[in-house]
Amino acid sequence: MRVVAAKAPRKKASARGAGSRPRKASARKRITPAREARGLDATELALAFDAPEVASLVADVRAAGGAPLGAYREPLSGKAILLASLPRDAVLPTPFQRDLSPTHAKRLAQKILESGSFLDPIIVVRGANGGFWTPNGRHRLAAAKVLGLKQVTALVSPDEQLAFRILALNTEKAHNLRDRAFEVIRMARVIAKREPRTLESAWAAQFESAELLTLGVVYQQEGRFAAGAYAPLLRKVDRFSVRPLAASLREREGFASRLLAIDAEVRKIVAKLEARGFRSPYLRTFVVARCNPVRFHKLAKGDDTPPMPVQQALTRMLAAAKKFDAAAVRQQDLALVAAVAADPE
Repeated sequence: MRVVAAKAPRKKASARGAGSRPRKASARKRITPAREARGLDATELALAFDAPEVASLVADVRAAGGAPLGAYREPLSGKAILLASLPRDAVLPTPFQRDLSPTHAKRLAQKILESGSFLDPIIVVRGANGGFWTPNGRHRLAAAKVLGLKQVTALVSPDEQLAFRILALNTEKAHNLRDRAFEVIRMARVIAKREPRTLESAWAAQFESAELLTLGVVYQQEGRFAAGAYAPLLRKVDRFSVRPLAASLREREGFASRLLAIDAEVRKIVAKLEARGFRSPYLRTFVVARCNPVRFHKLAKGDDTPPMPVQQALTRMLAAAKKFDAAAVRQQDLALVAAVAADPE
């Protein structure tokens, strides 16, 4: 009876099949629309510049040297919003928001320049002494300064209290490595179909970094791949190809297969270390770093020449993983890796 009872659940689970898990996952991720529609209709959105809700804002914008571009009622609440162009120096960040990151502002300015468009309006409210504050747009404003822009586009709200509520709207999930890699590889595959002869290197600005293409291919094959451990290697050796994008993506599929083979060996090593009593979230990072053939190579400032081709690096890394001696690892070796990983610098 015990044998029958043990087998019955297995048969039932087998009958449901592997497809039952994706159905549960998709059910959890499904977005269910509200049963009742809410908000304004299209005919209720437009506002004239002389409408009472925005007339004083229009005057303030013009007095500051800007130009009103359009006015509308926000479709959820019906509150008035003015789309305007404002002199860059007429807008200041609210004094209570997070500190400016110059590095982020400069990087954002570079990406805006590469895209050729400053597309995202900043949010603006009336500030102290009749000026304008942005509770959401400090880094875009700083990027505009880096670029030397005279004017910035803004969504100007007459609701001054919005400056104190805007933090609640900053809930968008930041792009992590996995998100960026997926976005880049999906973009690349669409472009490869649309323009099969276009060179991969011609899209360098849009793809941001060559390793994102490789990691994107890996993620499409293994969604739980620990890309963070391998990114330092790829950043040193992976570069944009001068081959047609369709051909370069096929080559990157080979890179992805090699990375997955390396990771399979790394998992075996980690299991051996755990069997020896090692317990640390940095075990995989430690093993990958030990197998990395270019871990001690530093790129000279201004020199982007890889120390070796990516194919060679992956071949050597796989060989190192297969020869890895787990018995030779000491506890202090792992402690050093943990200390470096925990250093915010």
